[in-house]
Amino acid sequence: MARSPFLQSVENYMRVHRYSRRTIDSYLYWIKFFILFWNKRHPSELGDAEIEGFLTFLATERNVSAGS
Repeated sequence: MARSPFLQSVENYMRVHRYSRRTIDSYLYWIKFFILFWNKRHPSELGDAEIEGFLTFLATERNVSAGS
């Protein structure tokens, strides 16, 4: 599956800065989940309110803790 240019640029940045493969995979998963949560809107279109809404959803609906 072809990755979006945005996600590819995030991955490239992390590879250049020598992030571990597991960390890269985890970051890409959560970034993609965030984008899909907001109906495929580009992250540059989203602000603090959307981030807070996403984190609230994770805490209340998905029972994801702050340390996860």
